[in-house]
Amino acid sequence: MLTFLITLIIVAPIIASFCVIFKQQGRHWWEAIISPWNLWILIKITNKSWWWILLLFIPFINFFVLMLLFIEVSVGFKRNAVWEYFAAAVLPFLYFPYLVFVKKEVFVQPKGLPVYKRGVVREWFDIIIFAVVAATIVRMFFFENYMIPTSSMEKSMLVGDYLFVSKLAYGARIPITPLSFPLVHHTLPLIGTRSYIDAVQLNYRRFFQRRTVQRGDVVVFNFPVGDTVSTAYQSARDYYALVREYGRERVWSDRARFGDIIVRPVDKRENFVKRAVAIAGDTLQIINGQIFINGELQKCPKHIQFNYQILPTALVVPRSRWREIGVSNEDIEILFAFGQIPLTGEMRKRVELLPGVEEVRLLISPEGIFDSRVFPHDARFPWNVDNLGPIFIPQRGRTIEITLDNLPLYYRIITTYEGNTLEVRGEQIFINGGLANTYTFQMDYFWMVGDNRHNSADSRMWGFVPEDHIVGQPRFTWLSLDRDRSFPRNIRWHRMFRAVR
Repeated sequence: MLTFLITLIIVAPIIASFCVIFKQQGRHWWEAIISPWNLWILIKITNKSWWWILLLFIPFINFFVLMLLFIEVSVGFKRNAVWEYFAAAVLPFLYFPYLVFVKKEVFVQPKGLPVYKRGVVREWFDIIIFAVVAATIVRMFFFENYMIPTSSMEKSMLVGDYLFVSKLAYGARIPITPLSFPLVHHTLPLIGTRSYIDAVQLNYRRFFQRRTVQRGDVVVFNFPVGDTVSTAYQSARDYYALVREYGRERVWSDRARFGDIIVRPVDKRENFVKRAVAIAGDTLQIINGQIFINGELQKCPKHIQFNYQILPTALVVPRSRWREIGVSNEDIEILFAFGQIPLTGEMRKRVELLPGVEEVRLLISPEGIFDSRVFPHDARFPWNVDNLGPIFIPQRGRTIEITLDNLPLYYRIITTYEGNTLEVRGEQIFINGGLANTYTFQMDYFWMVGDNRHNSADSRMWGFVPEDHIVGQPRFTWLSLDRDRSFPRNIRWHRMFRAVR
């Protein structure tokens, strides 16, 4: 009801103003009330091409097109100052009634207006506005830059790799939060406040979708458990993990330790990049670190890493030798601190040839050892990162039996991702107030895992990735900077313009 009243307060003054403007142009006043006919008339009287009406039916783009049309209305009133353009684009519900009912001004079509000569400042302003709008549309629908911040995908992708991410790979996702500051994600630089207004939330939808996520794809997606965030930890540790460890009361009350607790909409959650190892409809199982889909062993990525123990543990190898093998300073510190090191198969062979090395032992958590960090964080599922499942990956339209035994696996999907209420009363499950023995999924889901298998926070920790969280697919690395070296030696020339696989 409140949303309806706010919409009415904003729209009604604009419509009332257009009733007068249309009558001034020899049209019927009531044409301003009929949508989208009123938009067609607005395009005609501002002398815009017919195809502008098509742009008004494309979500998010229509927002900018409407602002441009309102600016053209300001031009029709011979109002060409920058602040007047701003008022027309941002505050039309105040500005147009002021011109029409207070100033009693008359709208003039472009062909009847004198030539307006723009000054230098105005020319630059127009160029900047056009560039920002164009860049925002490109970033929103076509491609975006993404920098690898952690080692979870090494050695397939390295920390400091800058990726060209295609937004069209799985279809362009319409912004779910359309009211946001251009060219930034969820936080404004310098001032640190959020960059969006979440009062308006659009339904999930994609345009130009030719394919969906396939097994083996490297995918950029919004962090599924990033809906609630501790500002002190951000995505370094998710809110739900903090609650499990410290308790909800402390996480919310201890601001010195955890900062503020905030909520983010889907498309404003942190971006992650992982590899899709299972897709909707698959049954996944991990046995001794190897992934099985529908009972079949899957081929490992070429540069997959596992953790190894170097024996004897007292062996001393110079840091420079580790660097020659390809071990990062971060991983060397892991070796010094925990006695284990992540290696690819090729790197393992080189380590085995080091003088004094007796054994390079693969570290695998045994089956049946419960790791509380691992999804679904329930002792009834004694899973760990190396032994997990079997687990069914939900598929749109598929119906499964829901019991108290499997509810921990799908509870978050039913409630958080698909917006239902769920209550357990004794031995019975109620969804949206009704007794439920089955549930039909509304979206496809995916299982994402990092190639650095023992050093990756991924679906093994927080479960399924919904289809509405998918951002795009990295196509190639356009720049790569080694944080362990100084300029210009930090530029990894051999990685530039390399395809992501």
